[in-house]
Amino acid sequence: MELIDFILHIDRHLETFIANYGTLVYLLLFLIVFCETGLVVTPFLPGDSLLFAAGALAANPANNLNVGLIIVLLIVAALIGDNTNYFIGRYLAKKGEGAKLFGIFTIRKDYLDKTHAFYEKNGPRTIIIARFVPIVRTFAPFVAGVGSMTYKRYITYCVAGAILWVTLLTLVGYGFGNIPWVKANFELVVFGIIGISLLPIVFEFVKTKLGKR
Repeated sequence: MELIDFILHIDRHLETFIANYGTLVYLLLFLIVFCETGLVVTPFLPGDSLLFAAGALAANPANNLNVGLIIVLLIVAALIGDNTNYFIGRYLAKKGEGAKLFGIFTIRKDYLDKTHAFYEKNGPRTIIIARFVPIVRTFAPFVAGVGSMTYKRYITYCVAGAILWVTLLTLVGYGFGNIPWVKANFELVVFGIIGISLLPIVFEFVKTKLGKR
């Protein structure tokens, strides 16, 4: 329940943190983005709403935050997280069939073969689209590593996705986050952000179903 409250009212919690610790909020934002994108066991951390809230807080002069610095730091955090996830997946793929991660994920040869084939065909699109989808963005780099997507190909679209994701959502928050209605109904905005971010999954699901028909 505390996590849900933090996600729905992340703007208030960040404002409280700023009031108590000032610019250490930059480090907090960096760590949350890194953990959400870099650790397979923390896909539940807020990403989209965090970026929006960070932009909104930067738009308020009282918080003394630099939106440009936030964007650069969080792009770096996302890239470090993604690469951590990718190389964990790559390591498990090299260990081969039967390899386990945290006792949760077990690698099977048929999974490796299917994942490799999928990323050879759809890898670039998957890496960029997944960046905007909660939970999926945590697993996509890991699965790219498991599927042995070549690093040169992976990193190109990883960088593009990180720049688009962080810049777009932070600037949207910077532009609209301090509108009185948005501030008074931030939890509804969070639900809206989550709903919009799930649209790619719905689109792909419908397209696949229609394709089968």
